[in-house]
Amino acid sequence: MPTALPPRSTVDPATTWDLTAIYPTPADFRRDQTEVADLTRDFARMYTGRLHEVPVILDALSDLENILTRANHLSSYAYFSYSVDTTDTASAAQLNTVSTVLAKTDAQLSFVDAELQACSDDTLAAVAATDADHAAYIRHVKARKAQALPLAAEKAIAELGPALDAPSNIRDHTIFGDMDFGTFTAHGKEYPLSFVLYEEEYQKHPDTEIRRAAYHQFCDTLAKYQETMAAGYYNQVAKEKTMATMRGYDSVIDYLLAPQESNRTLFNRQIDLIMNELAPVMRRYVTHIKQLWGLDHIGYTDLQIDLDPEFSPKVTLDQASEYISRAIAPMGQAYHDRIMRAFPERWVDFAANAGKDSGAYADCPYGTHPYVMMSWSNTLPAIYTLVHELGHTGQMSIANEHHSILANEPSTYIVEGPSTFHELLLTHSLIETADSKRLQRFALSRLLSDTYFHNCVTHLLEAAFQREVYTLIDAGESFDAAKLNELKRGVLHKFWGDAVDLDDGRPELTWMRQSHYYMGLYSYTYSASMVVSTGAYLRVREEGQPAIADWQKFLALGDSLPPIESAAVAGVDITTDAALKKMIAFLADTEQQIEALSAAIQ
Repeated sequence: MPTALPPRSTVDPATTWDLTAIYPTPADFRRDQTEVADLTRDFARMYTGRLHEVPVILDALSDLENILTRANHLSSYAYFSYSVDTTDTASAAQLNTVSTVLAKTDAQLSFVDAELQACSDDTLAAVAATDADHAAYIRHVKARKAQALPLAAEKAIAELGPALDAPSNIRDHTIFGDMDFGTFTAHGKEYPLSFVLYEEEYQKHPDTEIRRAAYHQFCDTLAKYQETMAAGYYNQVAKEKTMATMRGYDSVIDYLLAPQESNRTLFNRQIDLIMNELAPVMRRYVTHIKQLWGLDHIGYTDLQIDLDPEFSPKVTLDQASEYISRAIAPMGQAYHDRIMRAFPERWVDFAANAGKDSGAYADCPYGTHPYVMMSWSNTLPAIYTLVHELGHTGQMSIANEHHSILANEPSTYIVEGPSTFHELLLTHSLIETADSKRLQRFALSRLLSDTYFHNCVTHLLEAAFQREVYTLIDAGESFDAAKLNELKRGVLHKFWGDAVDLDDGRPELTWMRQSHYYMGLYSYTYSASMVVSTGAYLRVREEGQPAIADWQKFLALGDSLPPIESAAVAGVDITTDAALKKMIAFLADTEQQIEALSAAIQ
């Protein structure tokens, strides 16, 4: 039975990450805050008004790399410390201080874009011709030119960064600081509940009475805060709409897609095809689960339960490295060894403690090794979370070795490709080692209920909801909690139809659970990236080593190419809907295999 989470101070340090690779001591961290401010001030004094000749621009970009690297270290260290214990007031204050320092840094550096955008095309071309990293940087400078504001306005917006980020911070503090989920009763016993416990333990609990009782208590608590959360979210989207209008965009959607080097066609295609063509596949799958379990109905909290819970293996933290090692072995020894460093070097924060942020993420402070935050739960889904985040670390570390900080981060449109490719490798490994039809079925079910459900259902439905919200805002309308509930429920019903009982609990409150709504149009990119990773994985199954070699090239690209060209390096064409349709067909075939195995097992 899950128990109340322990305070951070009592967890085993061996299950936490080691941040000394970023800063050996807190004193080093504090010193860098002062030095970044000094370097930025000196940079502005040295280069303001001089960025019009190629040699000077190249010198400036070299100095800029140093400032950006150290600012990246400050930001990562402060956020990492806060995310593992959001109740720690010292970490929260530290994060606020760093946010203020870096907002001033961004403001002082805002002249760089302005002066480069004023340069002639010949000058910018000459800078871009010096190397691929400069070419990538200049590509974005030129793209931002059309939406650039006067320098004074850009500087003011940069300095307002901490205030403009307030909705996201308020959301976090509300969920992890204010919400008390209390306890719930099932089978005559009382169980503790928290946001993280529901997300990580109860929503997939094999006992239906426990799972559903936890969900109802979870929803009841969320409902008490829905107006506060709706007000914060409205401020977020109103801010985005204001910024879009200031920069000349008629639609906030187009404004948010621009940094991804994506467009409305790709965005709408991703949402519409999955809503229309993947939905029937997932309806069949959850109906099959309902039949196997003998459930009276499938409620929203039943969507991700194991197809065969009695066969679901427990995976201890000590066994995690064995699963990861087998899964990534096809990538070659050098890649394998790179990823496996995560265990002895403590890249991962596994501890489940009170105040820790939900979900998981990976990040790599430039010039150091990557880091992963998650909460370990001794389940196979935890292995999927870990292998997913380690996929990010592989791409991040490889790209960092091939590119400067000016061009190391790929477009968010494809950034989830490496992580989801890792998940496919894990499923492939489980299937390859399966010694029974039951284990084969279990592995295939992980494909649907973990990898693709997370990326192509959960996040895709977030994106469909966001599209409705931004359409409302573009039309000059507003919203409250009731309107958000109406929009979310409509999206859920369109996808699930009558296969899921949306009257069991309050599934419309799901919009309160996700941090992605404060990250622009990020949610849909999970499924967009899966189109790339699925296409690459299917190539690996068919072609072997040549496809793996292409994928390794893809991982090393960083931001050197726009997303469509990057996907082509991996051998996947995303200019049409063919690759997306191929992914959906792959999932339909997987679902049919699961049903066939069930028939054979019974």
